[in-house]
Amino acid sequence: MRWKSDTYSGWGRALSADGDLARPERISALKGLPPTPAFGARRSYGDACLNSDGRAIDMTRLDRILSFDPESGEVEAEAGVAVGELARIFAPQGWIPTVMPGTGFATVGGAIGMDVHGKNHHRDGAFGNHVKAIRLIHQGKAKTITPEKNAMLFKATLGGLGQTGLIVSARLQMTPIPGLAMKVRESRAGDLDEHLALLDASDAPYTVGWIDATAKGDALGRGIVEEGEHSGDLPPRDGKAKTVPADAPRFALSKPVVKAFNARYYNRIPEEGRTRLRTMSDFFFPLDRVLNWNRLYGKHGFHQFQCVVPTDAVETLRGMIDSVARSGLASPLAVLKRLGSQSAGFLSFPMEGYTLAVDFPNRARAQGLIRSLGEQTAQAGGRIYLAKDSLADGATIKAMYPDWTKWQAEADKADPERLLETDLIRRLDLRST
Repeated sequence: MRWKSDTYSGWGRALSADGDLARPERISALKGLPPTPAFGARRSYGDACLNSDGRAIDMTRLDRILSFDPESGEVEAEAGVAVGELARIFAPQGWIPTVMPGTGFATVGGAIGMDVHGKNHHRDGAFGNHVKAIRLIHQGKAKTITPEKNAMLFKATLGGLGQTGLIVSARLQMTPIPGLAMKVRESRAGDLDEHLALLDASDAPYTVGWIDATAKGDALGRGIVEEGEHSGDLPPRDGKAKTVPADAPRFALSKPVVKAFNARYYNRIPEEGRTRLRTMSDFFFPLDRVLNWNRLYGKHGFHQFQCVVPTDAVETLRGMIDSVARSGLASPLAVLKRLGSQSAGFLSFPMEGYTLAVDFPNRARAQGLIRSLGEQTAQAGGRIYLAKDSLADGATIKAMYPDWTKWQAEADKADPERLLETDLIRRLDLRST
């Protein structure tokens, strides 16, 4: 296996690392390798996929489908297979991954390591709730773990940030669908109370809210709620993907530009709402239609803040949204969702409550605001999503995750010399008591 020195980053591009990377094409190439951090498509936003001044394995060429049962919908795939690719291949056969994150480029290994969630967490839980088995390179040997035979190690691996071993493949339970189209109801919410009421009342399989993070006063928290379900109708055609060829200038996401865009985006939905057919890729992965969209934030990159707060912390949520709106720093990409209570792993992010995600250009004022939002999240008994984080401190994160010590114990058993540590693990000091 060949190693190449490179500078690389996560999707946010605000943080980067220098180190040696390898891209193996066969699982056999990993045999005999000392414990080494691995990553997939590097769609986590901060430093979870970085190993500064060390080695890391790029798993994206390990992208084979190993088996598929058309009767049960159970599929085994290598860690580098993209979740969107599973949907593309198996949707015409009547199956899709039960949980799909906001980008189809996320890999199976990455989806497990972050225990990603989608627009259906309130009903179906997170990605890890549908993983039947994981094949790890654990302490130098191949090992297949399941929730029945290796409960503690399994829960430490789901959302475990790659600290229990190298994920090489997984067996997943997919869900049946009647066709390739999505029937989507789009409703306008005039303020935060109406927005939350629509999310709470929805009985759709998939529900997500876009929030206008520039709206203030009586319009604070206004947005659009989308409720989706699978349909057997003929879907429309997917449009051709566009690309952002170069880093955008700073004014591209200036306050007036974002405010004008958000107003136009909100008003495109009639007051009475509308229902229309969309393709699955358009509904599940809307940003994938713009390749390299992270370049819109310029050469300095961006940070995303994503938290979840309990359902009884609405006033805290209102205060956070108000802080974002008054700052004038938010981008058009802001999402509000309702999460359910299912949690697959010790460090899994989802908990019962509302999750808010907002993107900010990488500026000093934005970093200060994000830290303030993190403090408010902690005071409300909420959590910060480690797949998006780049600014939190270790004490805050450890307090947010009550099963952190259980995860730490399993990680130390699996990797006693801490060779799998990444920049995020070191920054948050997660492997130390």
